[in-house]
Amino acid sequence: MQNVQAVRRAVTDGQDRFLTELTEWLRIPSISADPECHGDVRRSAEYLAQALRGTGFPTVEVWETGGGPGLPAVFAEWPSDDPDAPTVVVYGHHDVQPVTPVELWEHPPFEPTVVGERLYARGAADDKGQVFFHTLGLRAHLAATGRTSPAVNLKLLVEGEEESGSPNFPALLTEHRDRLRCDAVVVSDTGMWSRETPTTCTGMRGLVEAQLDLRGLSGDVHSGSFGGAIRNPVTELVRILGRLHDDQGRVSIDGFYADVAELTDTERALFAKLPYDENAWLANARSRSPYGEVGFSTLERTWARPTAELNGIWGGHTGAGGKTIVPAEAHAKLSFRLVPHQDPADIQAKVEAWFAANIPAELDWSTAWTGPGVRPCLTPLDHPALGSVTRAMETAFDTEVLYTREGGSGPEADLQDILEAPVVFLGISLPDDGWHAPNEKVEIPLLLKGAEAAAHLWEDLATSMRRGR
Repeated sequence: MQNVQAVRRAVTDGQDRFLTELTEWLRIPSISADPECHGDVRRSAEYLAQALRGTGFPTVEVWETGGGPGLPAVFAEWPSDDPDAPTVVVYGHHDVQPVTPVELWEHPPFEPTVVGERLYARGAADDKGQVFFHTLGLRAHLAATGRTSPAVNLKLLVEGEEESGSPNFPALLTEHRDRLRCDAVVVSDTGMWSRETPTTCTGMRGLVEAQLDLRGLSGDVHSGSFGGAIRNPVTELVRILGRLHDDQGRVSIDGFYADVAELTDTERALFAKLPYDENAWLANARSRSPYGEVGFSTLERTWARPTAELNGIWGGHTGAGGKTIVPAEAHAKLSFRLVPHQDPADIQAKVEAWFAANIPAELDWSTAWTGPGVRPCLTPLDHPALGSVTRAMETAFDTEVLYTREGGSGPEADLQDILEAPVVFLGISLPDDGWHAPNEKVEIPLLLKGAEAAAHLWEDLATSMRRGR
């Protein structure tokens, strides 16, 4: 308990400096999707680099990416004095989402505002706040243990393109693979179930996206003269997409589930331990009732089952009034969430084959895929690094830590595959923190708990990963 109290004291003693520096960082509008803000993304990287030098990291570098000179990543390294210490990479990102519609913000998005225990600003939770609590956590770790270096060889990699899909991140990891070689990766870019129920994520789904275009005519024609005697691309598109799922809510594409990693009884039991409130979940989903693949709970469907979603559809006349035509073209955007061990390239091929078998020969069609896709990521429940994160969080929060997955997707699979290391998650954000939305905020007490957990994590990992070698 003496070490727990020492860490807590160190975090309390350092919180004013931490919040002051974080607030200044949040003032920088590092919106990677806006070319006019690319200079600010660089400013954000340089600010973080300076803050990491002030924390004590002996090596801090700003790494350029294929995104150009305006979207750099930040790398920092602090070797342990222990010659057999394991090596850990902490991942996060310093770029942020656009702020439109700005009129919906109660406080200016880049003028950080504290209201009670909440800090409002773009990036407060996603992801500057969660990156920055590691600076306070590291100082607390050193103060509580009396060490002059971390208990692990500690590296940070904070990218500047995550909110733009991390297009150059795999190449960056490959280029610097030797510098980033590690025994585990800690990602602080996720959240918890609730303030009362701290959790750690054990996996994220993958993603592939496509646009489907159908063309049947060289131009729109009169529906009275030709309707009923020729193929209507909009009608055919609706028919095709209507066959995408069967009446059990399963995706109808041949072989779609062939490589799916089925949930174990242990995983289903862990999901069931969470205090799930269906009415609250439905309110957040803006829906009246749950729906999906038969035989699975709502959490299982959103975290551990693959999906096919129609994101948008258009064609023909969509303006005011009527226009009696047979349209020449029809279009749709689709996305497919993937689970271990599905491969994005394999799913793309299966989707293409399914379209070829279902689209009438009289129609021309094509698909445009949005890049190679994102692979799913999963941490084994028995991995020593996951045990360390769980114990560190339980020590900080003084309660049991449960397990979740994320239904969304990120670059974690690239970290796992290219660095050949397990990925674990230390995140403290809440579901109502408003990621990507107006009035994004973070709970200040949870930032401090995140710092406490990080402070405990390095000692625990030093022991568990050394034993696991």
